[in-house]
Amino acid sequence: MAGMLGACATSGAGGGAEPPAPAATTASVALAGPDGASLGSATLTQLDGGVRVAVEGQGLPPGAHGLHLHMVGLCEGPGFVSAGTHWNPTHMVHGKDAQGGPHWGDLPNLIVGTDGAGRVEATIPGARLTGGDNPLIDADGAALVVHASPDDYRTDPTGNSGGRIACGVVVPN
Repeated sequence: MAGMLGACATSGAGGGAEPPAPAATTASVALAGPDGASLGSATLTQLDGGVRVAVEGQGLPPGAHGLHLHMVGLCEGPGFVSAGTHWNPTHMVHGKDAQGGPHWGDLPNLIVGTDGAGRVEATIPGARLTGGDNPLIDADGAALVVHASPDDYRTDPTGNSGGRIACGVVVPN
């Protein structure tokens, strides 16, 4: 193994293989509605034991909204179905209140006030932004989706959280 490391460390202008890109430690999301209007942002941070997600919504309808990470980094309106299903690489059941749940794509509801603003933070234990097993940001990317209704934290597979009203692609920084 030391020989392999030494070979990698000494590759230079002679055309050796490029070292792998470092794993992302943060990622950003710009949330937009079906009409393209900005509806907030999010920052994802790789921690030693998982991924922290911090979401700030703006211009959203008041109330509780389901919030999920989705499998595909594509947010085509109007319904954002292009984002695919919830990110669930560990094949768990949906919802923190369901036996066998939650899966990694489950996030707490985003509570939006009468001013259209809301903020929520959560940590996904064991998750990775990039690299390792089952990273969030893989070959087809990932998206963060805000739903029209609150997640009931138990109905599999979607939490009964209604249509998709905002979406943003997770972009490594």
